[in-house]
Amino acid sequence: MKNQKYEIDDFTDINELDFGGSTEKEVIHNINFVNENLWNKLAKVERKISFAKDILALFRYLRDPAVVWYRKTAVIAGLVYFISPIDAIPDFTPVIGYLDDLGVITALLKYLGRELIPYY
Repeated sequence: MKNQKYEIDDFTDINELDFGGSTEKEVIHNINFVNENLWNKLAKVERKISFAKDILALFRYLRDPAVVWYRKTAVIAGLVYFISPIDAIPDFTPVIGYLDDLGVITALLKYLGRELIPYY
């Protein structure tokens, strides 16, 4: 499951869509970026955060071919923000370093609602 590379053909509806200036290859690159870097970030911080299970559910949701592209794009954005070392509040800040990450993940969970339940 980890480090699986995606190709454009892995997404049945992706070839027919306009990604707002992003090419199909850029979208696939973003999915692969999340796939490659999420595991390293989770390994480093899983004991410091309480929302690791939510991140894993979002990743499973992202991999589902039945999920529409614009929902996947929102999940990619949230997971890239979580992975990225550049945050509104740096992760190394004691106690409050992950509050901005929690806010982004919570907003995603609220946006997806009950649709995400099967991925836990």
